[in-house]
Amino acid sequence: MAGLVTRFVAEGRARLDQMLLITFGRAASQELRERVRTQLLDAELALADPTDLRDDPGLLGHLVNCSTEEIALRRSRLRDALANFDAATIATTHQFCQLVLRSLGVAGDTDAGVTLVDDLRELVTEVVDDLYLNLFGSSPHQPPITRGTALEIALKAVSNPHTRLVPDVYAEASAEGARVEFARAVLAEMERRKRRLGILGYDDLLTRLATALEDPDAPARRQMQRRWSVVMVDEFQDTDPVQWKVIDAAFNGHSTLVLIGDPKQAIYAFRGGDIATYLTAAATAGQRRTLDTNWRSDQPLVDCLQVVLGGAQLGDPGIVVHPVAAHHQGSRLAGAPSDAPFRLRVARRELFGSAKRKSIPMDDLREYIARDLAADIGGLLAAGPTYDGQPLRAGDVAVIVETHKDARVCREELARVGIPAVYSGDLDIFASEAAKDWLCLLEAFEQPHRSGLVRAAATTMFFGETAASLQAGGEELTDRTGQTLRAWADRLRTNGVAAVFEAAQVNGMTERVLAWRGGERDMTDLAHLAELLHETAHREGFGLPALLDWLREECSGSGRTTERTRRLDSDAAAVQIMTVWVSKGLQYPVVYLPFGFTRHVVKDAELLVFHQTANGASTSVARGIVAIGPTSNSGGPRRPATTSVSPTSH
Repeated sequence: MAGLVTRFVAEGRARLDQMLLITFGRAASQELRERVRTQLLDAELALADPTDLRDDPGLLGHLVNCSTEEIALRRSRLRDALANFDAATIATTHQFCQLVLRSLGVAGDTDAGVTLVDDLRELVTEVVDDLYLNLFGSSPHQPPITRGTALEIALKAVSNPHTRLVPDVYAEASAEGARVEFARAVLAEMERRKRRLGILGYDDLLTRLATALEDPDAPARRQMQRRWSVVMVDEFQDTDPVQWKVIDAAFNGHSTLVLIGDPKQAIYAFRGGDIATYLTAAATAGQRRTLDTNWRSDQPLVDCLQVVLGGAQLGDPGIVVHPVAAHHQGSRLAGAPSDAPFRLRVARRELFGSAKRKSIPMDDLREYIARDLAADIGGLLAAGPTYDGQPLRAGDVAVIVETHKDARVCREELARVGIPAVYSGDLDIFASEAAKDWLCLLEAFEQPHRSGLVRAAATTMFFGETAASLQAGGEELTDRTGQTLRAWADRLRTNGVAAVFEAAQVNGMTERVLAWRGGERDMTDLAHLAELLHETAHREGFGLPALLDWLREECSGSGRTTERTRRLDSDAAAVQIMTVWVSKGLQYPVVYLPFGFTRHVVKDAELLVFHQTANGASTSVARGIVAIGPTSNSGGPRRPATTSVSPTSH
């Protein structure tokens, strides 16, 4: 994308402020912004001295192969783009929708004063409770659905606002009818309450913009087309139907629309991503270009993977693993115990008691595989291999898993054999020991006259006392700790939490904690929480009592702070353990996939989201539920998702 932007700007096809770049997440949009700026700067510098780049086969060589006058003109355009870089619109889909809706005013059906809410679950729960009591509370009969089922139905319906509810026809007083009617009632009441409270969810941004664009002559369409003549959408395989409806209505056929995605990487169905939407959009493309060269992996590895996956259809005839070449022809890993670029390790049934066992409990396999993983990584690092001429470090090795349970056991086994490993995917910062210590410290700040709270605070990482030292220090230690707590509490009131954390460090906390085993982890957590506490107190205007209540709520699990995941303590010399939802491991020289053989099959699901066939005929799904509905659009066949809220049946 950065290369395309640079070409469009340098060649005069569009100015930077005329381009819209859409990515999947906020982190990705920030990364793309940096890459675009870097690419523009590299191109501008190349055009300043193009002599050595005439034979370059890449982007820079393409840009400098023109007349002297054209080079000067291209460089001028790039300088202008860099000078006005803040005008670039690089955003997530939701940020883009919010930007457009605000610019539309009343035409966008959105009050300028509404608040965007990250999580609507609390409001959904409130609506479910009110409706459930209103509908079934005074009835002498058993309700047709339980409160738990009602909440599940509501959450599914609200999180999939673009789907149809089926069945469309049902018998009076039937269980499926009660489910469908309850789901419709929840959706209607949610809309009413959101408008009354002046809030919006992320899905509302999409649906309201899609509504504003429905009319072919809608002012919103003309305004968006005038604003952006070039539109690029990254990670398009994870786009949902409403997102594509917005992009299709606003830009398809009017602007230069570039959709970039790989359907083989579509994994976000649980977030609303819809691979059928990708296939529908791909069918409307005027041009289709394929990246047929792998620029990251070595050719021997690519060849091995082609043996395993080549030609496979991944869920649809339109999603096939095609042959690709590799930019790196040889193997960059040298000196490893095995020179095979791709290995499959086998855990034989004989190791678990009998070769005739039909199945082996996953808990038994998990422990064995984690031990084998740790031994293999240990052997690799002990051999002193090199990668691309540089010594291979522990930080160059990634372990990719699907579940937090798998990640934890891998980390524990690696630690057992002395290999540093980092993983924070499932660890809530508010469930850490550091959070308990901060909570204990703030409680002592609030009531420094209570010796029990003072002595409890003395055993935290802030003071480092033990049961033995408390007993030996007696009342003198308690009084001394109490005086320090009062002084720190005063600092909190006048200068904030950051001042308390600084005072604790001056008091020797850093040296003491880092001397412990795992101390780097604890110091990272303490600093992370200090930032969160300081930011919250400043933003909300909290004094000590309110801040203490906030921390108690977060530690109890009922809080909704977005930054709950623990930060990495140090990853420079540690094996990286992560879930496939976070990373595919493509940036690491060596990748282990220890649990790639497992798959999770949902059994007895009562609520199903599924697709109709492209011709609109009925589709029977595994649980025997049938969906029927129209599918048509001038842009090609649509395959809308459908949510069934019927009771499951065989």
